[in-house]
Amino acid sequence: MIEKTLETESGNIRYWISGEIRPDRLSLLFLHGLTASHQLFEQQLGHFSDRYNVITWDAPAHGLSRPFKDFTYEKAANALIRILDELGIAEAVFIGQSMGGFITQSVLKRAPERVKAFVSLDSTPFGEKYYSKSDRWWLRQVEWMSRLYPEKALKKAIAKQTAREERARRNMEDMLSVYEKNELCHLMGIGFAGFLEDNCDLQISCPTLLIVGEFDITGRVKQYNEQWAKELNTSVKWVKDAAHNSNDDQPEQVNRLIEEFLSGL
Repeated sequence: MIEKTLETESGNIRYWISGEIRPDRLSLLFLHGLTASHQLFEQQLGHFSDRYNVITWDAPAHGLSRPFKDFTYEKAANALIRILDELGIAEAVFIGQSMGGFITQSVLKRAPERVKAFVSLDSTPFGEKYYSKSDRWWLRQVEWMSRLYPEKALKKAIAKQTAREERARRNMEDMLSVYEKNELCHLMGIGFAGFLEDNCDLQISCPTLLIVGEFDITGRVKQYNEQWAKELNTSVKWVKDAAHNSNDDQPEQVNRLIEEFLSGL
């Protein structure tokens, strides 16, 4: 992968491309989840890069895209649009894991023509109707509650909750290792609170694939996806023996599901 940098007023954003962007190839944009980095897609980048234009990034305020001032989903969405413009890509298939799915919907909210199709990996939908007052209240408590944990215990707990396979857990722990506790807790806080600020009722008209690990116990991801699937008149694809980072837990299953989806576009 070739590393590039997008300069913004809030900070520099690192992203990677698989090689020369070929106009005859479909472009796949891989977007990781909260507190992770592009490492989350190690099992996908090599798999798809020989047949597609593959792009990934460290989202603003994550990984190598730090420091970054005042993260918002609007800033993240606008940065992605700028990256596509720099690469000369009119539209891409957005493959968003957890927070990456939020950012995809932030792009759909502002520039739906740039999203050819949407693969949601263990993410949840935009829409006021999905989230109760209780849901919204708890999401706003994440930062201070996470500060109650010792740093080592917090990182272990996040890795254990998001991944079942030992290799995937170690990968998550490695991605978390770049953050000191205060930065990590604040990042989690603005990640969830920022989602509430950008959330809106959103009509998704592009082809959409919902993938969820059968052992995903993060919040109410499974319940939200069941509701979301009904709204989109589709079904959830459940990944066996996978938790929240389903693409890292069970890459063969997830890669196959993505391949089947892409073949139908």
